[in-house]
Amino acid sequence: QVQLVESGGGLVQPGGSLRLSCVASRSIFSFNFIGWYRQGPGKEREEVAGIRSGGVMNYADSAKGRFTISRDTAKNTVYLQMNSLKPDDTAVYYCNAKSFGGSWSTYWGQGTQVTVSS
Repeated sequence: QVQLVESGGGLVQPGGSLRLSCVASRSIFSFNFIGWYRQGPGKEREEVAGIRSGGVMNYADSAKGRFTISRDTAKNTVYLQMNSLKPDDTAVYYCNAKSFGGSWSTYWGQGTQVTVSS
């Protein structure tokens, strides 16, 4: 069973920065997708940023120019650097991974709370 463990959330003032980490229990090369989703209060869960097969990185429009996704394959870790944070970024952030082996398997971390407030 794959485990994804997030860390790095917290309380930050508007304009501040945070870096989230997601450690996977197996090589991140084994996934067709690994990335970050978030779910804000009263909102649906949405994809924020992800790394797809071949290393292609994608961002939600709300994240472009402010967030950067990166990976350390030796540590089986994916990061989300978040800069210029806004109150609208307040959400629980989840690490997500998907792999295909005849059928799709989806894995979720437990989530880490990010609160942007003065």
